[in-house]
Amino acid sequence: MSRTERSSRSASRRQLIKAGFFGAVGVASGAIVPAVMAQPKGDVANDINVLNKALFYEHQAIWAYGFAAGKLTDSNVGKAVLAIALANQTDHKAHRDLLASVVQKLGGMPVEAKTDYLKTVTPYIERGEGNLDSDVNIAKLALSLEVDAAIAYGREVAKLKNPDLITAGASIGSTEASHATVIRAAFQSLGVSLNVVPAAFVSKATRDAWIIKV
Repeated sequence: MSRTERSSRSASRRQLIKAGFFGAVGVASGAIVPAVMAQPKGDVANDINVLNKALFYEHQAIWAYGFAAGKLTDSNVGKAVLAIALANQTDHKAHRDLLASVVQKLGGMPVEAKTDYLKTVTPYIERGEGNLDSDVNIAKLALSLEVDAAIAYGREVAKLKNPDLITAGASIGSTEASHATVIRAAFQSLGVSLNVVPAAFVSKATRDAWIIKV
């Protein structure tokens, strides 16, 4: 299979996942939420808490991609990484907007974005799971963040009580996994010998298979 064919197939797969996501958004942003409550309790309060945790990480991802973009070079590799970063960031902004909207409709207060998330990214750098010192290492850092986002959604959506929110959350998690796949495909196109999808699942148990160390 040529690089062009691999790229086309990855793009098609990504679009399918995004279509599923936006289908879930249509449900999640509409009739599934109850009337706004002054002080949400029980299952509603639980779901607000779970969604706000997810929203925190969407804020983090948006910041990370924006911060890293300014450190990429003008080389062909840098431009390729930037294109992926901007596309992924756009998805994260859509996730952010959906989560914030649903939290509000549930009667909660969406967690606000911080101006700096560097402290939350530093542990990845310390573990050698990416860095900000080169185009390639920035891509590795993005991969680590996307893998953990996919794992987190898989874990957290199980805590939701509203079935339609579970569906929407699972769809977002699928998109995060597609981001990781796109990044790994980019490494393969650069000549790195690896499987684009290294495991049948994206989970804590398979995390090391998805990460590319510095």
